[in-house]
Amino acid sequence: MKAESMCGRFTQHLSWEELQRLADLIGQPCNLAPRYNIAPTTQIEVIRPAAGGNELVPMRWGLVPVWWKDSLSKLPATFNARAETVAEKPMFRSAFKARRCVIPASGFYEWTGTKAGKAPHYFSAPDGRPLAFAGLWERASHPDTRQIIDSAAIIVGPANEWMSRFHDRMPVSLDWRDVGLWMAGGDTGALLHPPAEDALQEWTVSPRVNRSGVGDDDPTLIGEIFPSYDF
Repeated sequence: MKAESMCGRFTQHLSWEELQRLADLIGQPCNLAPRYNIAPTTQIEVIRPAAGGNELVPMRWGLVPVWWKDSLSKLPATFNARAETVAEKPMFRSAFKARRCVIPASGFYEWTGTKAGKAPHYFSAPDGRPLAFAGLWERASHPDTRQIIDSAAIIVGPANEWMSRFHDRMPVSLDWRDVGLWMAGGDTGALLHPPAEDALQEWTVSPRVNRSGVGDDDPTLIGEIFPSYDF
């Protein structure tokens, strides 16, 4: 039985210098704190267009539409947007049209099994390079504090055949050569598609990742474990 979530946890242990090469970043280089268990509503690093290049900025993971006036505690889950409906959904359509971004990721988690015992799996690029998740961002007034808040969502689409063994959905990961086209409003039909069958590698990790907010800076969370099986 596959897990019900889509992309609900991922990692960012990134080098500013590598992102600068991949995404034409502007601004002052900085040391990025490694994170190994990022959960929705926390802050993430996001790449968005800026004058003269692209900038890396922190945003809330979970898009807040500009028209949302109720408390954020009542906001539906907006950390993922489905590729098939993102252009029409009221939560996302404005950002999809005018505010596209890229969420760089070192990898992401998915779970298999049943509620009685789910096994977490970690997915990353075989060559170790960051993944470039297609995303959307929005700027709105925080309904609780009235401060300006930037927020983002990761676009997810149907899984490729390799990924379908673990989940029927997966984050849309762009080729780094296409990130400028994506953020400039390029044709989604040519960009929002499953990756090649050999685009990811996978291994089982500790169930400690099941607890969000714990050990976010612990690199052993992505270490491979070998589950035992009863025969």
